[in-house]
Amino acid sequence: MEENARTFHSKPIVAVDPKGLLYVQQREFAATTPADNCVSVIGSEDATTCHLVVLRHTGSGAVCLAHCDGSSTWSEIPLLVKAVMSLSDVSQEGRLELHLVGGFNDESNASHKLSHNILAAFQKQKEEIHLETCCITELNDVVVDETHRPIVYGIGVNVKTGEVFPSSFPHKGPAEELRSARTFTGGQMADIYDSSRGLVKVGPCKWSPNLDIAFLLSQNDDTILRYLSTSPMAEPPHFVQHMKSTIRFLLEHPNPDCLFPGDQPQLYHRTETGDWDRMIHS
Repeated sequence: MEENARTFHSKPIVAVDPKGLLYVQQREFAATTPADNCVSVIGSEDATTCHLVVLRHTGSGAVCLAHCDGSSTWSEIPLLVKAVMSLSDVSQEGRLELHLVGGFNDESNASHKLSHNILAAFQKQKEEIHLETCCITELNDVVVDETHRPIVYGIGVNVKTGEVFPSSFPHKGPAEELRSARTFTGGQMADIYDSSRGLVKVGPCKWSPNLDIAFLLSQNDDTILRYLSTSPMAEPPHFVQHMKSTIRFLLEHPNPDCLFPGDQPQLYHRTETGDWDRMIHS
């Protein structure tokens, strides 16, 4: 297992071009197949105690990536298995392969607990699942300046080949702030992609206006980290900015209903230039 993790985290980090990328945020998952013309890589990063989960069927090539934070692991894992199986022809030869990356030796043991629960939840599925990559918690831990932190914070999976690799994502759209706001206010694990139509779908979301969070905008970085992170010492450098923009978004949109006219999700399609563009309901 250690050898396997070492091989994985010694791979170079790939900065993924937004064209062809489907980015998955915390508490989201997305699944597709190699036939998808809109998506060539599914990816996610900024995992500290969170775990990134890739499940793939070798026969159909159907693949799912999830960013799990431990909010309700036991109900989330079956969703991932179902997503891959529903895109696979059941009669097809092949097996389910699992790749787990994320977590580190954090002080509160949140990573250990999540690693244990994810593995136990997969163990409980009726399908036979083969663990191919396991680079989690102590196997993904490095000490820098006497502080434990993850070695790998982000991964991508190549939809055509199934290759999983350490990655970083300069672009995390579409609707990055709206999606962060959904998670920040306690939204459940969400499937953000309709592979049959090549559409990213967000919402509708519900949250109550909480003006108390406004005080965080005037606080220093350490205070924000202490309030909002499970692992303040190990967050990536852009964490505080990301949190502040999410809080600003929530303060600007105290009533989310106006973001979802007719209670319909926001839908984004891929343009010819490779960007995600919002579709306006007629």
